[in-house]
Amino acid sequence: MPAPTRKRFDDDAYLTACEATVIAAGDDGIELDQTVCYARSGGQAGDTGTLTLADGSTVAIADTVYADDRTRIVHVLAPDSARPAVGDRVTVTIDWTRRHRLMRLHTCLHLLGSLIPVPVTGCGISPDSARIDFDLPESTLDKADLTTRLNALIDAQTDIRIDRITPEALAAQPDLVRTIGAAPPAGTDTIRIIDIPGVDRQPCGGTHVANTREIGAIVVTKIEKKSRTNRRVVVNFA
Repeated sequence: MPAPTRKRFDDDAYLTACEATVIAAGDDGIELDQTVCYARSGGQAGDTGTLTLADGSTVAIADTVYADDRTRIVHVLAPDSARPAVGDRVTVTIDWTRRHRLMRLHTCLHLLGSLIPVPVTGCGISPDSARIDFDLPESTLDKADLTTRLNALIDAQTDIRIDRITPEALAAQPDLVRTIGAAPPAGTDTIRIIDIPGVDRQPCGGTHVANTREIGAIVVTKIEKKSRTNRRVVVNFA
């Protein structure tokens, strides 16, 4: 079985391209030894982009997903496109405009979660909007109020840090895990923590901006009752 994919986006969400070697190829897509493409997970959409082959031709990446073992990343290529062979060297490049929008909205959800201090039951992040679900039986949430407070946090221009802690350290701080049913990846020595000082600190494998000001103006467009104990808040770029 191929080794786990080196996830270059874990350490640098602003890296837009890297060279890589094809280590597996099949009808479902290709695997590389390393990639800048974020694989769909944690509610965040997978990256799209291009592969540049040795002859200079390009192949569109239609989606990026995890293989069944959750350690290897599969690049889903556009239908009827040329498939590189195992051993080929390629350059993988993300659609940066799309990725940056995902980064902005994912970071925004961390800020929004800090304003509603109850357990999270799920989220979804696309390039154009994002939603987060809360375990909230009764709600007095107000769209205008949340929009004002959310943009105040964005305008504070807070730097965002990536830390790492051990599984044992996380187990000793269970309050860091906001999402119900979420579990850290198995078999890892350290767990990635997104820290927005004074606002939010929690384990998260997604991509985020370096400073809250990059998010830009946001508007809360919808607050929905999804079930007896679930409230969904939807945000869009203003």
